Amino acid sequence: MPLDLNIDPYLPELKTLRHQLHAAAEVSGEEQQTAEIITEFLSATKPDELYTNVGGTGLLATYDSKKEGSHVLIRCELDGLPITDNIETEYQSKKEGIGHKCGHDGHMAIVAGVAKLLGDQRPSAGKVTLLFQPAEETGEGAQRVMEDSKFRDLKPDYFFALHNLPGFTKHQIVVKKDTFAAASVGLIVRFKGATAHAAHPEEGNSPALAVAQTIQSFSAAPQFQVPLEKAAKVTVIHAGLGERAFGTSPGQGTVMATLRTYDDQLLAKLKDHCIQIAEGYADTFKLGIDVEWVEEFPATVNNTEAVDIIETAADKLGSEIYHKKEPFSWSEDFGHFTGKYKGAMFGLGAGKKHPALHAQTYDFPDEIISTGISMFLQIINETIDRS
Repeated sequence: MPLDLNIDPYLPELKTLRHQLHAAAEVSGEEQQTAEIITEFLSATKPDELYTNVGGTGLLATYDSKKEGSHVLIRCELDGLPITDNIETEYQSKKEGIGHKCGHDGHMAIVAGVAKLLGDQRPSAGKVTLLFQPAEETGEGAQRVMEDSKFRDLKPDYFFALHNLPGFTKHQIVVKKDTFAAASVGLIVRFKGATAHAAHPEEGNSPALAVAQTIQSFSAAPQFQVPLEKAAKVTVIHAGLGERAFGTSPGQGTVMATLRTYDDQLLAKLKDHCIQIAEGYADTFKLGIDVEWVEEFPATVNNTEAVDIIETAADKLGSEIYHKKEPFSWSEDFGHFTGKYKGAMFGLGAGKKHPALHAQTYDFPDEIISTGISMFLQIINETIDRS
């Protein structure tokens, strides 16, 4: 017997939950209050298993039919962003400089809605696990979850997630086979020279020219290192040189950049090339160099069968389906999961004129909570049929 999709009775409570989560926004790795709110909510649904502190502040809740069948895992994210919440509502973020500007509060409300339904009726076969994942925005959370012993034994057959999408019609389901979202990584290059008096820069070793030329060469790298049929970007996002001290010739400098491609192998080659550039200038100007990689996101590559399940679910619900031709240029650490499990992410339209993700005026539209819940429930039904 398929899961009942009558979710209307739960929507007022889920809207209230979303607003509570929005007001309590926390940045990656610091989602303690958010996790406490979700733990209390999930406990009331009486899951067969409930694990906390997964990969940090994450949670896992499993609803088991006790019958053979597929194990479906559905994931959402706990973290907000270090972006001011510039919306005038009673649930505006109470954390200065921190807001749910990517809609993770809405994603949590959707998956919490799935928990409500599963609490009232278990799937007719197999089991469903809900993952509330920490630290998605920094690209660290998924990997930490996968390394956690509480997660390693789950071995799901299918893995699904959604992301709300401003710029697309409300309630529209956006699907893409193969690569759904880009791979990216942050690069920090620190050049180390020697300070001197500004009147005698020749007595020190300034990294000024190395910084300037590294910025130029990083920016030009895709033009000269990436084939025409491929897409790549190297975006210099920050640079620094010395201190605000007009009597001093600087002895240290920093260049930070984001590398982005649709292909993990191409990203690896681009990383190597950027290191060659930086080390080359360090050698030319006789500087020390230190390199750090941060916030690494693999490409999110959707499994074909999992996408078929999403499309079938959307079709049965009568949802409008949009087939995207090119991957999204932003990154998502869900790619860690799709690299190992049969999984897929889909998009949920948030409105054509809705403020963009990561904008100060962005707020998740409550109207699409019901669509997200219905999609996940129907996806579960489809996997039961394939058991």
